[in-house]
Amino acid sequence: MGIQSTGIGANLNVNDIITKLMQVESQPLTTLAKKEASFQAKLSAYGTLNSALSVFQSNVTGLSNLGTFQTLTATAGDSSIASATTTSVSTQGSYNLNITKLAQAQTISSAGQVSSTAAIGSGTSTTITFQFGTITGGTLTNGTYTGASFNQDATQSTGTVTIDGANNSLQGIRDAINAASIGVNATIVGDGSATPYHLVLTSTKTGATSSLKISASGDAAIQSLINYDPAGTQNLTETTTGQNAALTINGIAVSSTSNAVTGAIQGTTINLSKVGTTTLSLTTNTSGIQSAVNGFVKGYNDLQSTLKTLTGYDASTKKGGILLGDSTARTVQSQIRSTLTASVNGLGGNITTLSSIGISFQKDGTLTVDSTKLQNALTNNFSEISGLFASVGKATDSLVSYSSATSATQQGSYAIDVSTIATQGGLTGNVDLTTGNTTIAANTAINVTLDGVTSSVSLAAGSYSASALATLIQSSINGNSTFKTNGATVVASINGSGYLQLQSTRYGSASNVTLADNTGTGAAALAGTSLAGTAGVDVAGKINGVTAAGTGQFLTGATGSSTEGLKVLINGGSTGARGTLNYSKGYGTQLTSLLSGFLGSAGTISSSSDGINRSIKDIGKQRDILNSRLFDTEARYRAQFTALDSIVSNLNNTSTFLSQQLAALTASTK
Repeated sequence: MGIQSTGIGANLNVNDIITKLMQVESQPLTTLAKKEASFQAKLSAYGTLNSALSVFQSNVTGLSNLGTFQTLTATAGDSSIASATTTSVSTQGSYNLNITKLAQAQTISSAGQVSSTAAIGSGTSTTITFQFGTITGGTLTNGTYTGASFNQDATQSTGTVTIDGANNSLQGIRDAINAASIGVNATIVGDGSATPYHLVLTSTKTGATSSLKISASGDAAIQSLINYDPAGTQNLTETTTGQNAALTINGIAVSSTSNAVTGAIQGTTINLSKVGTTTLSLTTNTSGIQSAVNGFVKGYNDLQSTLKTLTGYDASTKKGGILLGDSTARTVQSQIRSTLTASVNGLGGNITTLSSIGISFQKDGTLTVDSTKLQNALTNNFSEISGLFASVGKATDSLVSYSSATSATQQGSYAIDVSTIATQGGLTGNVDLTTGNTTIAANTAINVTLDGVTSSVSLAAGSYSASALATLIQSSINGNSTFKTNGATVVASINGSGYLQLQSTRYGSASNVTLADNTGTGAAALAGTSLAGTAGVDVAGKINGVTAAGTGQFLTGATGSSTEGLKVLINGGSTGARGTLNYSKGYGTQLTSLLSGFLGSAGTISSSSDGINRSIKDIGKQRDILNSRLFDTEARYRAQFTALDSIVSNLNNTSTFLSQQLAALTASTK
């Protein structure tokens, strides 16, 4: 009897056999897929946690900002007449405002020109100098002053513009003035006449002290167009007079060069809109703080809800969250809770914990707010609440103030001791400028080295009294673009001996002033032989008994000490013990630092996510290796069963042959 088979050669079902064998061989792939799915789920959970922490961080940011607690709320009775903005030094109060005049800028206009593009003059290089000051006395008739005087404002920078053959048209002059950004806006207005085009110049600042004086040195045609001295030659006419705003605050007369009135009420800017009367109230921003506190509590509770979903265990379903037992999630939860349960003791007083203002933990780990207790704290301990949330420093000496701190600074009370008071660098001339006027020649420039930076400073030609010369020098140096970029300025004055004094506004060893000749009138005419100044001195002292770094007026806590990174301003006063500075690192500041450590590309969650991504990548590599092996295994199985099928086929053929031979032998025997 022959061998029975259902294959191709032997009737074996090779594909079915191999499929079943490969299902067994592929079981490790299923295990890897389940493992990968678990990692992907955890990665998604980390993303959810990261998002929840980011939202909570935004709730914390407002409370970590000291301005949230220091800014008062300004309310005007009629906001169409006036409004106000406050700062951290504003004081509470109610005020009656009576506005009788708004500030406005001076505008002057040139004589009409036939063309706005035609060249004016020969193209000789011409320097136009713009000075700002007050026009007093005399009379104004048809836009021209008679018998008036001009007093330059030392606080406003002198500006210069160069005109030559490339820009000596009306349009070119306009564009050059605007590009220079010197405090003047230039336009061209056409009136439709035979000479329609007028160059119109407007001071960018309002107020009587921003009126213009313009002098040109060079091309006579340019001088004829633009020279303007309210006390002398006026080639332009005034169309709008610069004037100050006038108002009374609680019956006290106030004048302001701007419609944004500063200084009248401490730390507050009053913005005038129109003439009229109204009231202004400055009150503590209790509603804003309440809103910020409630937002903080809600943000924390939302975060807790997310953590509970990710890390909790549901006894009814007997299922745990994806991050149940996860060390990263546990760390986040425990450190935030630990931060909020600790006391903030930097400023002392009665407000040192969240419970002090009515915020407490409930049994389920969430926070709740006692609105009555919070309102009482805002009413009775308002000044202390800022230290509960923000980084705050308060000194007992009025000339010592907190500037900033770093994450390394520890909260506490620190003694301040000053051994050297900072000074400003500068020079004092040795020529008496009060014996007569000083003449500045045309095209005069002096070299000035201010706080280590040197630049050429142009001085407007003219004859100046001692005080006017000091004003000219101060405004010219402060208007220099190089010094503006460096943030360097000077104060110029005449001392009791009639000598010029130039003082850097910067403090410390980096501040100094030196003069040298350049072109025109020499520096000796201004300061005699005393042209090299004396550098300032940096403050020196100790914070908490440890020598601090002194730069300018600032002492900075030593590296490695408890005051590391604490920056304190010493604004004059005497040497010796200067009281204490209390520094509080509030909950908002601590949480901001803590959350930053969890979030971001280098944060804890990112590191954990990176670890999972590496595991997923490893699974991918394992899958590739296993698939390669399975491919080889299937090929081997297929080769083996194909060979087996061939053998069985051959055996069947042999069986058939033998059967035939036996049958033939039997037949021949019979």
